[in-house]
Amino acid sequence: MITIKSSREFELMAVAGRCVAAVHAAIRESAKPGVSMHELDEVSGKVLAAQRCTPSFLGYHGFPATICASPNDVIVHGIPTDYRLQEGDVLSIDSGAIHEGYHGDAAFTMAIGEVPVEVTQLIETTERAMWAGIAQVKHGNRIGDIGWAVQEVGEAAGYGIVREYVGHGIGRQMHEEPQIPNFGTPGKGMKLRKGMALCIEPMFNLGGPGTKVDDDDWTVRTADGSLSAHWEHTVCITPDGPVVTTLAKDSKVPVSLG
Repeated sequence: MITIKSSREFELMAVAGRCVAAVHAAIRESAKPGVSMHELDEVSGKVLAAQRCTPSFLGYHGFPATICASPNDVIVHGIPTDYRLQEGDVLSIDSGAIHEGYHGDAAFTMAIGEVPVEVTQLIETTERAMWAGIAQVKHGNRIGDIGWAVQEVGEAAGYGIVREYVGHGIGRQMHEEPQIPNFGTPGKGMKLRKGMALCIEPMFNLGGPGTKVDDDDWTVRTADGSLSAHWEHTVCITPDGPVVTTLAKDSKVPVSLG
């Protein structure tokens, strides 16, 4: 588990985070009916190169792409393919960037064209749960406070809360300790402190919480074939309070931090 000890280290993580935000903005603009997952991966690669960052995902334990592209019932870790988006699809994109050895990692889910109201609600509620968890990322709180905040939102909406895949620490490695489950008990778990960098990433299913993995050993789907949504941001607990590093500059945070 890394501890961010200097403003220089924080700025390196912030540069990586802003690159991830730029990747997401470009993919949002490009993700339209008829566009393939491979083409979205190419968009990501161009942004990473322009931002002078390298991809966190490409080559990670053999992963073959710069983004995870997860449509419809794919929860996480979807390998970009020739699949072309269709009107009514749900698309989750997870991406990471490295700048001078420091990582940023974030994910979002979007609808392709018009979708039923229950799908819009799934996407919006999963994002809201992420921000509820982020609001608990502050010096002196505990990991259980984050997990409970996420869990409370998901359970109130009746969604399946994925338990096998969780948030994590981040820094010089994309995945570091501690693990950050999307469920928990307030006041329990490791105490959070200044210098920690965490990724908060709820995954909610429109059906049950069960998962299954494809034969490629990467692609994780809902066990019942229901749609899924996934949101994530990187948060650093600085001496001045928590900062979300994977937002574009001047973006407004919809929760109170610190």
